[in-house]
Amino acid sequence: PVVWPSRYDKIPADAVKYTSEMDIFPPVVHSEQWQTPVPLPGPINTAGAEDAPVITPDGKKFFFFFTPDVDVPPEQQLLDSVTGIWWSQKNGDQWTEPERILLSEGLALDGPMCIQGDTLWFASFRQGNYRDDGDIYIARYSDDKWGNWQNAGAQLNDQFNIGELYTSRDGKTIIFHRAGDDGFGGYDLWRTDRQNDLWSQPVNLGEKINTEHSESHPFYSSATNELWFTSPSRKGYTGPALFRAMLIDGNWTTPEEIISNFAGDPAVDDQGNVYFTHHFFDQQMKMIEADIYVAYKK
Repeated sequence: PVVWPSRYDKIPADAVKYTSEMDIFPPVVHSEQWQTPVPLPGPINTAGAEDAPVITPDGKKFFFFFTPDVDVPPEQQLLDSVTGIWWSQKNGDQWTEPERILLSEGLALDGPMCIQGDTLWFASFRQGNYRDDGDIYIARYSDDKWGNWQNAGAQLNDQFNIGELYTSRDGKTIIFHRAGDDGFGGYDLWRTDRQNDLWSQPVNLGEKINTEHSESHPFYSSATNELWFTSPSRKGYTGPALFRAMLIDGNWTTPEEIISNFAGDPAVDDQGNVYFTHHFFDQQMKMIEADIYVAYKK
């Protein structure tokens, strides 16, 4: 097996591990259904940046993006041997020490997006992409390892130019974000459905979901007909917030702001626990680091 450098060794020696007590903008929950958000317990969070959480429906496999220093530009992150996708598994009620998932033979900058059965959807900057803003790839889990990665295809990456996404459990529906002149403003959320071997022309989720602001980083559960996404707070809090809408009789409910204060990129397990990225800022509004937080369902 490949032995990778420790991610701890790549974190700058002077990096400060922020704690909840130091947080100027602690996450705030507005619903009685969830407990106050806390840093995800266990070995996931460091003084580096943990971002882009993905959780399996059973809550037992966890994927995230890690980079040791948020001040390093992506073209240099590419060379540090630790920036990329990491995962951890539940052993009893404890998370195992995260391991790197390598999904390329050459240089690549990868981040996880969605888990669907044994298929991991991820974004990647690498040679051979259709576009220079990153392509979507899939990888499969077999024989206790991740491999068999492949580009998700020209239709999704070139023709539709999809961004952050989540799929239905059966893989036949994708909800994704995309910017463009044909939306309501900023990023909008769109839907495409699998039809034989092709994807349908994307349909905007409409003005109930999308606004002149950006709606992005969707999480979609076809089991609960629940859509979570990231958008600027409507309640006067700083930075992005997490919103939830329900699909009832084919129509989306008005999104409700659930968690505010630099909360983004939601992932939800079947127990209803909400995992998300929380960024720490100092008094000068400089971003220091990022951790994975969780709001446990009551």
